[in-house]
Amino acid sequence: MKTVKASEFKAKCLQLMNEVTDSGDSIIIKNGQPVAQLSPIVSRPATLAGCHKSKIGIAGDIVGTLGEPWDAECSSC
Repeated sequence: MKTVKASEFKAKCLQLMNEVTDSGDSIIIKNGQPVAQLSPIVSRPATLAGCHKSKIGIAGDIVGTLGEPWDAECSSC
């Protein structure tokens, strides 16, 4: 976590906000002692439905056979 003086923060505020947005890291602002923390906002999905979209994938064939024989006929039919 990066630490900057209040005077430096005042001079480079927009640059530091862009840095926090790009890196995701927080910055501590101090004026002799720590007085504030600049952190990125973490957005959360409104619902759980679709929150893992494009993060989970299927590897391999999920509809193919496993290579083991099985009897698909119903014995009670």
